[in-house]
Amino acid sequence: MVVMILEKVPTSVRGQLTRWLIEPHPGVFVGHVNAMVRERLWNKCCGARGIGGVVQIWSTNTEQHFEMRSLGDTRREIVAFEGLQLIRLPVEKR
Repeated sequence: MVVMILEKVPTSVRGQLTRWLIEPHPGVFVGHVNAMVRERLWNKCCGARGIGGVVQIWSTNTEQHFEMRSLGDTRREIVAFEGLQLIRLPVEKR
């Protein structure tokens, strides 16, 4: 399974993803593709994201049973902690 989350990307990128994945919520894409297609979708999104951000989550054989990666301007940050991938929320500046 693959989940891709797109933030502030051109609509053409979203249109290209709908060929392979479904979009149950604006900017969120879900589907089941092989590793080659997953990598190509990642490269396509990264190359055409503009000022936006891309997050990709996929099933794998790890302790968490998934892996994540992100690129660009996203609302959250992926951090590694003792072999686990966790999400860090940005601290709001006052």
